[in-house]
Amino acid sequence: MKLVAGSMLLVAVVLSLAACSGETVALAATPPPLTIEKGEGEEPSRLTLSPKAAERLGIETAAVAAAQLDGASRLVVPYAAVLYDPTGATWAYTNPEGLVFIRAPITVERIDGDIAVLVSGPPAGTLVVTVGAPEFWGAEHGVGGGH
Repeated sequence: MKLVAGSMLLVAVVLSLAACSGETVALAATPPPLTIEKGEGEEPSRLTLSPKAAERLGIETAAVAAAQLDGASRLVVPYAAVLYDPTGATWAYTNPEGLVFIRAPITVERIDGDIAVLVSGPPAGTLVVTVGAPEFWGAEHGVGGGH
């Protein structure tokens, strides 16, 4: 009981000292889990996750690769990176820096197992999201009250 009373007294003293000094006691602000910067016109939005949100979602990425297939150079991505919109258009979320993600159009030539062979898309070496992309789509387009 003495410990509780002593703790309460300490809190009261600290608060009254802060009030007497005229200083504001700032509490640490936590960043929002997701910040969405709307793109201009037809440009896709820029989504930025907080580190905690990225950890909770378990975001994973893989690099777009250039592969020789049927005697031609093709871009390939894990099929898990491919998203289809309601019109059937195909997209992938790129990861240009840190915890920033931007939707990019891709054109799929064919699916070969767990690999998507592309006609067009981000250049080789670009990181694309393989785990967590549907959550980005929902947030960007307001599915489920995501924004």
